[in-house]
Amino acid sequence: MTDIDDRAPTAAEIEEFHQDQFFADEEAAAAGMYPRLFNLSAGFLYKQVVHPLRPLPPEYVTLPATMFRGEERPHLDVAVTRWNILWECAQFRRRFFAEDELPEPLRQVAEGGDVNVVFVPRTASRYFEYAPLFHLLPRSTVERFGLPLLSAGQWPYLMQPTPVDHFLPSDFADRLSNAWASTVWRHLVSGSGMSGFSSTDPIRILAHNLDFWVPAVTAAVQEILGDFPVVDAGVRAGPAPLQGGTFLEEVVATSPRVGSDLWRGESEASEVVRSVVDHADATGRLRDILDAVRSHRVKDDFSDRWSFAREDFERKLHSKRSKVKVTFVELTDTIPVQGPETEVIADLVYSDFLALLDPSERQVVVLLNSGVTKLCEIADLMGYKNHSPISKRLARIREKAKAHFDLS
Repeated sequence: MTDIDDRAPTAAEIEEFHQDQFFADEEAAAAGMYPRLFNLSAGFLYKQVVHPLRPLPPEYVTLPATMFRGEERPHLDVAVTRWNILWECAQFRRRFFAEDELPEPLRQVAEGGDVNVVFVPRTASRYFEYAPLFHLLPRSTVERFGLPLLSAGQWPYLMQPTPVDHFLPSDFADRLSNAWASTVWRHLVSGSGMSGFSSTDPIRILAHNLDFWVPAVTAAVQEILGDFPVVDAGVRAGPAPLQGGTFLEEVVATSPRVGSDLWRGESEASEVVRSVVDHADATGRLRDILDAVRSHRVKDDFSDRWSFAREDFERKLHSKRSKVKVTFVELTDTIPVQGPETEVIADLVYSDFLALLDPSERQVVVLLNSGVTKLCEIADLMGYKNHSPISKRLARIREKAKAHFDLS
């Protein structure tokens, strides 16, 4: 009789194990615990690392998910883990590997020189690329957008035995895009909800663009990690020796930093979201983009719903119109023009204005609009001997126009 502990696990048991690892239980999903992102120290693998004096910002390189299958997976998992855990070495991490230690395509990247690269599996959901953004969302937002409550995230990517796409909705990236936009929106547009803007509004599009926010959240993560103490404070920082008796320039050799939570709970995550926005300004010139959009707003940027932003836009638009002087000009062989904003005002405003005039004043405007532009012609058609009465009526019409259109 075979002991139950010696048998291979069933498919159902493996599924249950992955679910327990991947999803947060009620305790882990409490407001003081969720969301959460943590880091593991390189001290588990290395006694000494190097800290560049001028680290390059990290870039993500995705590896096909198919590479993480079959007999080669353990070798790839170990290589990616060793590479990524050296995040604090930035562009110099390749120098910790011998030429034959890295599998393809890690070797190709390393042969490209000193580059700061983080490797992640490329899955259909793109979870690993966007994990830091997801793990900033409060529980209420996660549930509102139909996303699963995942257990604590990890940065950078190390090993992940769970087949994430199996447990995530097929439209995970789209849902995450909407959830992130709702979280970051109040930092982009103050006092006006996202529903007050059209789907083509540039700021709304930017809020949904997860790729725009990845460099910023990565910078925020590394800023937090940069404040962590080193594992062994007794290790003296100094130059990094190379083979041949020389030293690696622009670095300091030291003990690795400790690992810990980057944030835990809604309060800490909220502060990090604010930091992400600040880093987006530094890395993506966010404020310049926002100022440029606000300065060149058009009507199509807004939805049919009222918002402070729309009210401010319309107020400024009408304020510009209020500086237009009402004039009646005599033109030959053309349709008369009241002012440069006539097309914006359109027939509705024009018709309302006519209602304020008495019959004789209305007749003057109608004649002008119909193409009769000379005052003497108008006077003749209305039965006057000269154009003096028409000039007086035009003066009164100008005053009524100023009052009606609130013109100065």
